[in-house]
Amino acid sequence: MKVYNDITEIYGNTPLVRINRIMDGAAATVYAKLEFYNPTSTVKDRLAIAMVDAAEKSGALKPGGTIVEATSGNTGIALAMVGAARGYKTILTMPDSMSKERRTLLKAFGAELVLTPAKDGMRGAVAKSEELGANGAVLVRQFENEAGPEIHRKTTGTEIWRDLDGKVDAVVAGIGTGGTITGVGQYLRQKNPDIKIFAVEPFASPILNGGEPGGHPIQGIGPNFIPKVLDTKIYNEVLDVTADDAVNYARRAASEEGILAGISSGAALWATSEIAKRPEFAGKTIVVIIPSFGERYL
Repeated sequence: MKVYNDITEIYGNTPLVRINRIMDGAAATVYAKLEFYNPTSTVKDRLAIAMVDAAEKSGALKPGGTIVEATSGNTGIALAMVGAARGYKTILTMPDSMSKERRTLLKAFGAELVLTPAKDGMRGAVAKSEELGANGAVLVRQFENEAGPEIHRKTTGTEIWRDLDGKVDAVVAGIGTGGTITGVGQYLRQKNPDIKIFAVEPFASPILNGGEPGGHPIQGIGPNFIPKVLDTKIYNEVLDVTADDAVNYARRAASEEGILAGISSGAALWATSEIAKRPEFAGKTIVVIIPSFGERYL
């Protein structure tokens, strides 16, 4: 067994597991890429490690330095983990509406939390992070950091192609920062231009399909704006998923497949079930990205 220098070396190479029971009426073969096999049980570990690596390489982040980010989700947890492992101070800004459980988890990794008024939403948290970043800290800016798509080109997309021996016809992924679908899509399209890429967003905030932004309970996707790192030309279609369908498919994944995944994973699974029923995907292979473990959302 290989020995690692620290926890940040063991991300990636997550398993592909066949979905057997919840693709109702599907003629396609569906594999789920289980990103909760990363250190903090989320795909965001890839992003956090890549952003810190890039900051170190550029010289912006020096030993004993400080990382700052506005986040109310898994990116913050992943950054706190990387900061702890590499000896950096991590400051995370977020609305004070964030759950006590999430705050406790972040503090367990040694992160410092700076809470902003809930009425100001994430915009208030971002403004505070910019203020803190002006004081010599490194502001990683996940929604515009090109290290995100790059790590998915180098790792996630490569892993999918390798593990399926190139026999993949479509990929389905939710849109948060847009880094996963951009990087995976770009890598796979270089290998096979005919691969179909499907994006998933909340029905209540269908901005990628030209609708208006809105509030929704599907954590991790649908940030209510189009992220700078998202390649909007990489996907063939965007599927809008209701919160009820997302929750239902997350529950079904647990009770029928033994896969405990988050609500955004349920959204991606619902979208995949719709795609897998289409006649043109009969006999084809579809990969769906499962971004996080479900225990965090129970």
